[in-house]
Amino acid sequence: MLLVDSHAHLDIKDFDDDREEVLTRAREGGVKLVINAAFDLASSRRALALAQKHKGIYALAGVHPHDAEKVSDNYLKELRQIAESPLVVAIGEIGLDYYRDISPRPVQQKVFREQLSLARELDIPIVIHDREAHGDILSILKNDGIPKKGGVMHCYSGSWEMAKVCMKMGFYISIAGPVTYNNSSKLKEVAAKTPLDRLLTETDCPYLTPQAHRGTRNEPAYVRYVLEEIALLRKMEVNTLAQAVFANTLKIFSLEDMESSL
Repeated sequence: MLLVDSHAHLDIKDFDDDREEVLTRAREGGVKLVINAAFDLASSRRALALAQKHKGIYALAGVHPHDAEKVSDNYLKELRQIAESPLVVAIGEIGLDYYRDISPRPVQQKVFREQLSLARELDIPIVIHDREAHGDILSILKNDGIPKKGGVMHCYSGSWEMAKVCMKMGFYISIAGPVTYNNSSKLKEVAAKTPLDRLLTETDCPYLTPQAHRGTRNEPAYVRYVLEEIALLRKMEVNTLAQAVFANTLKIFSLEDMESSL
């Protein structure tokens, strides 16, 4: 079975003691592809370095809304240099977070829009972080425009109605560990109804561990639980779903030519 974790944070300190063992478990568990996300310039560089070192890992480059207030005046120049690597497959994760409000909302919006512009210039997709900011996220995306290659709604948390709007704009819907939680009825509906050619799976590790291992650190091997829950909700064979999700990931990140080397 071909598994893919379309959003992980393997470069952070949570994995410093056993990163290689985590990657080995992922490979042995069938995970052939991992997209490692970034949240600031330093993590963008680390994500790229990880991709340069390991087969089957690709990187995102971007500034998370939590870190928007910390950017330097010339951060876009450095971000562009990182993102121009062929191992960087999208700008992300970028967006808005009104749950924690660590950076002021106007600053979040400014940095989000600047990175949207960069993605359009570089003609690469975007990976969106959206937490309790659905209205402003959609407004900015509609007003500013998204890259021609579209993007990913990472760790989707909105309604089915919003998901339909996002897909119409060109986004894929990425489902993470919370779909396995008993109280996630809204997310379960989205996972069941999203067209098969618009669905992705992720862990967002080390966060959001699936129910089977809840309370412990998440890791890419656990994406299997996400896939199995979605297959159950959709009443379909796990292998069939896995093949579709893998193909979707290759498509959105323009990795079809790399499939034979994974």
